[in-house]
Amino acid sequence: MTETLVPKSWAHLPFFTDDLPAIYAALAKDPRQILPLPAQRFAALDTVAPKDVRVVILGQDPYPTPGHAHGLAFSTAANVQPLPRSLSNIFKEMRQDIGSAPETGDLHHWARQGVLLLNTVLSVPAGQANGHKALGWQKLAHQVLQEVSRRPTAFVLWGKQAQLLSRHIHPGEHLMIETAHPSPLSASRGFFGSRPFSRINHWLAPQGLPQINWNTK
Repeated sequence: MTETLVPKSWAHLPFFTDDLPAIYAALAKDPRQILPLPAQRFAALDTVAPKDVRVVILGQDPYPTPGHAHGLAFSTAANVQPLPRSLSNIFKEMRQDIGSAPETGDLHHWARQGVLLLNTVLSVPAGQANGHKALGWQKLAHQVLQEVSRRPTAFVLWGKQAQLLSRHIHPGEHLMIETAHPSPLSASRGFFGSRPFSRINHWLAPQGLPQINWNTK
C-alpha cells in the first residue's frame, strides 16, 4: 500500500509520528478492499488548515460502499444516488432550517469555507462499517479537537460517540451543538428540528467571521 502524504499544516500533531506508522502497517496486512482511496484519506485535513477551521462536524468512519467515501465526513462523490440515509436526513433538516440544500452529496464547498468534516476513523473495509475502529485512528481526532479549540469554534457533535469526544475540547467561547445522530435510527429523537445550520451562522456573525454558504459551491 502506498502511504498517504501527511497533511502539511497538521504534520506537527504527534499522531503522525507516534501512531500512524503502526496503522499503516496494519492496513498493509489487511487483504480486504480499504476505503477511501489512500490519496483521499486525509482529505478533510488537506482542505482546511488549523488556522482556517471555523466549524467542526464529527463523523464516525467512512461510508463502506465503494465509490461513496472520499475523505470528508458525511460527504459523498457528486455522482452518488441515492444519497446515504444520514446525508439525506442532513439535507432534509437543512431544507427545514434554511430553505434549501446542495444539489449533490459532495460537501467540498463546505470544507473550503472552513468546515472541518472529520471522521474519527479514517479507513473502513468495504462493506464492513466500523471494521477499523480498533486501529487507533481516534487519537488523531482527539489531537485535532485540542488544536482547533484553542480559539472559539463551532462544534457539531451528532450522536453519543461524537459527544464523548467533547472532553478533548478546551473550554472556551465555543458553540456546542450536541443532538441525536442524523441516522434513520435516531434522527427523529432530536436531530430533526435542531436547526444547526442557521445556529452556526448566527454564532459566526458576532465573532466577526463570514457565515457559511451551505448551499452552493
